[in-house]
This record gives sequence, structure tokens and C-alpha cells, in this order.
Amino acid sequence: MIAALSQSCRQQVALATALDSLNSLEAAPELAGRLRDYLRLAVADGLAGDVATRLISAFNDRLTCRLIELTARRHRLPPVNWCWLALGSEGRHEQTFLTDQDNGLIFSAASAHEAAALRAIFQPFAQDVNRHLAACGFALCNGQIMAGNPAWCLSVDEWRQQFIDWVRRPEPMALLHASIFFDLRPLYGELDLGEQLRSLLLSMTVATPAFLHLMAVNALQAEVPLNFRGELAVDENEAVDLKKFGSRIFVDAARIFALAAGARAVNTTDRLGEAGVAAGLQDREIATAKAAFGHVLRLRLAQQMAALDSGELAGYSLKPAVLNEMDRVILREALRQARRLQQRLKLNYSL
Repeated sequence: MIAALSQSCRQQVALATALDSLNSLEAAPELAGRLRDYLRLAVADGLAGDVATRLISAFNDRLTCRLIELTARRHRLPPVNWCWLALGSEGRHEQTFLTDQDNGLIFSAASAHEAAALRAIFQPFAQDVNRHLAACGFALCNGQIMAGNPAWCLSVDEWRQQFIDWVRRPEPMALLHASIFFDLRPLYGELDLGEQLRSLLLSMTVATPAFLHLMAVNALQAEVPLNFRGELAVDENEAVDLKKFGSRIFVDAARIFALAAGARAVNTTDRLGEAGVAAGLQDREIATAKAAFGHVLRLRLAQQMAALDSGELAGYSLKPAVLNEMDRVILREALRQARRLQQRLKLNYSL
């Protein structure tokens, strides 16, 4: 056991060194493949779900930062402050083996005219980064939520106005965007630009409970897959979508708790820890919710690895029948904790 752990540590160090010394964009896909192989082996050794997703995300962060840096060398970028933003599961440090890109770019500009001119310069660079990430296995976002899209390559003032519009006019699309953009984390560049944006966001959500009320209504649209007897409820394929009806429920609740409390944490487990008490949860409830979320992540990762090992297309659906009896019990109990979080949302927002 100790020898295996030592070997894993050596592999981690070797990969981290390879990432830091990567000097060719053309060599990046091969290194990304080696990284995925290592991560699959590491997760298969029994890492807890939240630990595994943090490890995956941490290595993905390092690779992404290196790709951004190498791509920037090929472009004549303007001498202004800018920052690459990680969004969605990447922002939360909760990436699994099945992930696409969610990112944005923020830059300083003195006026709307200057912002338009700078965007025209940053956009080709951001599009190149998106392409290089795709070559390394991070699929392009179907919804085009990427820095290469001019809609998400914005000045500080433009991002600020966008966030204000979403909170003050929470239409359905604004609530959808909130589930992605409100999990932002500055990743590369002038990180303070991203932190300023996060501070603005929290100041607005703390002062706008009506917006959080609508977020809670939206979050409750995902029904926990348990029947009236508290047993697992499967779909027509005898499966459960562990993202939409599993981990998402924890993520949505923790996000609302954090935005209401002004907690700066972005990771779901951290948000539960920092904002759970303010939301009305007891310490033991917080610990149980964290453990339940970790179990759901572990089962999601196991399902993805099983699909990849068998040559199938990895997805989000898990057939409980393939689980051993213990894991079925754990899944059922984890989903009961998800239901309790939804009940807390109902109580907090009178729903």
C-alpha cells in the first residue's frame, strides 16, 4: 500500500514537472492523454469523490494555464490587465472525466469604444486557447460559453453591467447563466479582476433576496429520484441521471446558500461549510451533506470510468442495478440528503 502510494506521488510530481516545462502547444495533447491516464488510475485506487474531482480539476488548471501562457506568446496582446475566468464545474473545482469548456475573459478598458477595440484583439487569442483546449480533450461548449465568444470576452464594466442585469432582471436565461457564471474563479492573469467581479456579485445577491428566491424555485425543478417509499426511482432505461438529479441538487443548494451569505467559496463542499450554518443547517447536517455529495461524485466517476473501459460513450446515467448492495444503499441515502437540502430551500424561501 505504501509502495503504491509512493509510486502515485512520484507520478504526480513527474506530471506536474512535465506540465510546468511544457513549451510546445503541439506536444500538449499527448501530455493531456498521459494526464488523463494517470487520473483514471488514481481515482480507481479509491479516492473520495470530492478529493478526486479536486485532483482532476487541479491538474486541468495547470494544463489550462500552460496552454494560455503558450498561446499568449503567439499573439501581440495589448498592455492592459486581463484575466481568464474558469466557470461552471471548472470554477467549482468539480470536474469529472466528462467535461466541456466553460470559460470567459475579463480585461480593463477606459471606455466602451476602447473595450470594443480591445475585444477585437483578445478574441482571436481566446479562440486559439479554446481550440488548443479542445485538442487536449476539453470539448467546445455547445452553448458557446467560452472566452472566444465575444459575448463572454468583456471589459470590467461590461461584466459588471451583465451581472447587474442578471440579478435585477432575473429572466429564465439569466437564471440559467447564473448557474454557470456565478461559479466563476479567476484562473490566469490579473486575478484581482476576477475577484473584484466576485465581490460585486456577492454584494448584489446578499442585498437581493428576491433573486435568490427565483434561483431556489429554479433549483427545485430537479426532482430527487426517490419514490414515495424513499426507494430509488429509475427512468425508462432503468437508470438515474446522477448529474441532473444527483450532484446538481447539492450544487444548486450550496450556491444559493453561499450567495445569500456572501461566502466567497465556489466549491460545493466549501460552500456548504462556509454558508451552511447561516442557511439554517446544523453542523451534523452539513457534515452529512458533504459526505453525501462526495459519494454521488464517486459514483459518477466510477460510472464514467466503467464506460470508458468498455469503449462506450461516457455519460451521466447510472443503472443502480449494476451497483453492489452497499453502493445502492449509499446512493439512496445520499439522495435523501439531497432531498433534505431542497426542503431547507423550501423553508428558507417559503416555497
